[in-house]
Amino acid sequence: MREVAPTPITRLPRHELRRTDGRRLLVYGALHGELPFEQLLPSREGSGVHKRLDVFTNTWVVISPARNARPLDRDSDQGESGCPFCPGSYEVPFAYDAAVFDNRFPPFRPDAPPPPQLEGPTSPARGRSEIVLYTPRHDTNFGQLSPAELGRVLAVWSDRSAELWADPAHEYVAVFENRGSIAGATIAHPHGQIYAVDHLPPLVAAKAAAHSLHRAQGGCLSCAALQSDQLSARVVDDNASFVVAVPFAARWPFEIAVRARRHGLGRLSDLTRLEQLDLLRALNGVARRYDALFRLPLPYMMVAQEAPRDQPDWHLAFEFYPLNRGPENVKIRASSETGLGLFLNDVAPEDAARQLAGLDVTPSPVELQHLAAVVHVHSDSRTPGAALAS
Repeated sequence: MREVAPTPITRLPRHELRRTDGRRLLVYGALHGELPFEQLLPSREGSGVHKRLDVFTNTWVVISPARNARPLDRDSDQGESGCPFCPGSYEVPFAYDAAVFDNRFPPFRPDAPPPPQLEGPTSPARGRSEIVLYTPRHDTNFGQLSPAELGRVLAVWSDRSAELWADPAHEYVAVFENRGSIAGATIAHPHGQIYAVDHLPPLVAAKAAAHSLHRAQGGCLSCAALQSDQLSARVVDDNASFVVAVPFAARWPFEIAVRARRHGLGRLSDLTRLEQLDLLRALNGVARRYDALFRLPLPYMMVAQEAPRDQPDWHLAFEFYPLNRGPENVKIRASSETGLGLFLNDVAPEDAARQLAGLDVTPSPVELQHLAAVVHVHSDSRTPGAALAS
């Protein structure tokens, strides 16, 4: 066990503001403004969001027509004009360090409307849909965040994850990021999202079943996978707390899993300070490797795989799914992948790992003093909260 030299813990105040439409805005850091009494935003009523059961796979599909009205700032890839996430926008109408707010076009809602009565099984789309703003800076990305920004992002992820998991209505909580328009991002400003849902998503359920089967046979699946990774040619990077490797059966070109070594580290809330530091260095390193791979801002999807309930041996992992298999070649999820669930990967995992590991990149110099612990500060919808006492 590594020893930690005494380092003051940076307290990160969280101010909660409430909009006139009921949505929450959580401001992390100093509070520099207030919300107006009225905001003329499109109504979320009558959105028609609900779930339908696919009876052939016994999985839920979310129907959310209102998402077609989401703002697009594709043009803001060349600048900040029109970005709804920059300071001074209608989502955060003042300066901020980091912020979280309820999605204005949510696929999951705590007050989900009753589902329509149709010819098949339906259900309310209950849960939460949140947007996480990493930084006020528009022209940057996760790989280029400063050490202090990285520390704030992890503190925000941990704060929101713990609060959402504490709600018994939520069966799963997923922190994720879509980077680049071809990966599903409609806004260029650096941000991620969090979904909390009332059912176990299909892939998570399949992984949980695999863990349970391995456990019944007397072992830990995550520990076995880690051992296999470390003995392979698929390791890209590692540190004392995490192994960074291309999965044995990677579905996407240059896919990476950042998996916790420690048995019992299943969720973000389980991280020690040194593990937080190692996680940030690993994640930031992956993002920088991706941008160096083809010398372009590589689009990717990133998902935090936290332990579901009743899965004590599930190791926390962050999985990255980049779409490019070359500078101008994009992996398209074609007929076999979509219709059969049979993935075809054009890049051998060992070759992908060799290329990624051979890149000369240096992660952001994040240190213990850049980590933060969130402290909740009472605020109301109209006035700035009191400054956190030093």
